[in-house]
This record gives sequence, C-alpha cells and structure tokens, in this order.
Amino acid sequence: MRTSSVDRATEFAIAAFLWAFRIVVVLVVVVGSFLTLSSGRFAWETWSSLIVSGLTTGSVYALIALGYTMVYGILRMINFAHGEIFMGGAFAGYFVGTMFASVGLLSQGPLVVLFAVAVMIVVAAAFSTVLALLVERIAYRPLRNAPRLVPLISAIGASYFLQYTFRGVFGAGIYVYPDVALLGQRVPIDFVRLRWVDVLVVIAALVMMTGLYLFVMRTRMGTAIRAVSEDKSTAELMGIDVNRAIVTTFAVGAAMAGAAGVLYALLFDQVYFFTGFVPGIKAFTAAVLGGIGNVPGAMLGGLFLGQGESVGPTLFLDGFNVPSVNQLKDVIAFTLLVLVLVFRPSGILGERVSGQRA
Repeated sequence: MRTSSVDRATEFAIAAFLWAFRIVVVLVVVVGSFLTLSSGRFAWETWSSLIVSGLTTGSVYALIALGYTMVYGILRMINFAHGEIFMGGAFAGYFVGTMFASVGLLSQGPLVVLFAVAVMIVVAAAFSTVLALLVERIAYRPLRNAPRLVPLISAIGASYFLQYTFRGVFGAGIYVYPDVALLGQRVPIDFVRLRWVDVLVVIAALVMMTGLYLFVMRTRMGTAIRAVSEDKSTAELMGIDVNRAIVTTFAVGAAMAGAAGVLYALLFDQVYFFTGFVPGIKAFTAAVLGGIGNVPGAMLGGLFLGQGESVGPTLFLDGFNVPSVNQLKDVIAFTLLVLVLVFRPSGILGERVSGQRA
C-alpha cells in the first residue's frame, strides 16, 4: 500500500512538472513574441532574411533527415554515421568544384554554372552512396540480427572512423569552397533579401524530396522497401529481396545526404573533417520532430527546425533583452525537440506503434 502511494505521488509530481514546463514555454513564446513584435525594432527586410535563412537551412536538414528516417524505418536503428556520409559528399563536391573553377567554368553564364553545380551534386551523391554502401556492408550487415545496442555502438564507431579517416587524408584544416559569383548575387526582388544560392538550394531540395517521395510511393522498389519496413519476415516470404531493399534504402538516403553536402557548402562556403557532426545531429533532431520512420515527417521536421532556429531566437527571446540572441539558435533547436517529445512523443506526423513493432 505504501509503495502504491509513493508511485502515485511520483507520477503526480512528474505530471505537475511537465504541465509547469509546458506553461512556462508557452508563456516565453507568447510574451517574448509579443514584446519583440510590438517593439518594432526589426524591419520586414530583417524578418524576411531570417525566414529565407531558415528555409534554406531547413531544406538541407530535411535532405539529411531522410537518410536517418529511411534507415530507421527499415532496420529500426539510428545510423549515426550518416553525418559523415553527408560530409563525404561535401568533400567530393569541393574537389570537383575546384577543378571546374581552375578551368573557369564557375565564372561563365547561368546555364554553364548550373551545369557545373549539377555535376558537383551528382558526383557528391555518387561518392556518398559508395561510402554508405561500404559502411552498410562492413559495419551493419554482419550485425543485422544482433541486439539493438550492438549496431548502435557499431554506428558510433563508424562515425568516428570516417571522421578521423578524412582528417588523416585531408588534414584538420578548413577547405574554402570555390566561389560561384553568380550564386552570391541578389535576386532582383525588392520586398525580400534573397540570393540565387538560396533559390538553388530550395528548388534542388524540393525536386529531390519530391522525387524520393514518388520513388517510395509509386515504384515497385519503393513498395518493397515499405513492405520490408512493415515486416521483414513476411516480406521475405512474399518473394521480396530484403537485402536489396535495405541496400537501396542506404543508397537513396546517402545520395540525398551527398547532394545536401554540396548545397550546405555552397551556403556556408567551407568544409572540413568535422563538418557533418552538427548538421547530422540537427537532421536527426528534425527526423524525430517529424516522426522518425516517416518520410514526409522528415521533410516537414527539417523545414520546421530550420525556421525555429533561424527565427526563434530573435522572435522569442529578443523581447526579454537577452544578450547574444543569435548564439542561442542551438538552444532553440534542441528545445523544440524536447517540446515535441513532451507534447507529442511520436513526432509531428508520427504514428503510435505497438511495442512489438517498436
């Protein structure tokens, strides 16, 4: 009886704490937003710049998050080496872009520049795909039937191995991406601050995400991947090649990450051996926000996270006169993760699954 009373008191205390936490967060968001907007300190051009920054960064997060969510959907494991797959694509794009810059292709007209950037993206996607298939074959496939903790440890080991392999090969220095003058120019629109690189990143991300969604939903291989995700044993009995479906999942997710590596480097102009760590963690956060294992959820989670960490610090905290607001974007990003886990643990578009499947 005493134990039962203690359990009920503990549950009540936890529930009270969660409700208090929710109320405090809602008050901070509402009051901070009201104080910031009513102060009139920021012009529309500033807000539009923040929104565009959130949209471009969120598009990159969404592309990386697709790899996390697809691998989790089919294997129920988190591929913590995915950030390094992304970093590998950024490095591959750097060397191709440097070669193009040396022959003057990146200073030509719009069509030539777009062709050169497209080649950089394709090469980066191909390199990341090969890298991911090697990781899957060496680090994951032998452990496919092992307890969950074993492949998780293997994924962390693969992540560190790739990081320090790239450091050993390319050094610890920062590589500055070749300058593409055309992409740095502003789009001739008066009411929003927009560069051509922002347009390229958003359009490329939307095209790739749409293509991936159609691939998963409308093709035979996509149907096979969804079947394996639901039940591997039953899918195998129905004649589906499970290994092929898993390998295809790794390949497609890695291709998205490799392309995202080039787009990210075009936005921030640099790449080094640790480039994939923070964007990888943010993309994993985006996948959880949207609902891990849900492809549209990963896309939505990435865009939501990008806007949250771009607009959030200024909108929510500036009204309280918090110093160094821009340095708090990581705090905002991971606070969003905590809020989603508190209010909706399955994610924005996630579904509640049974214990047997989860």
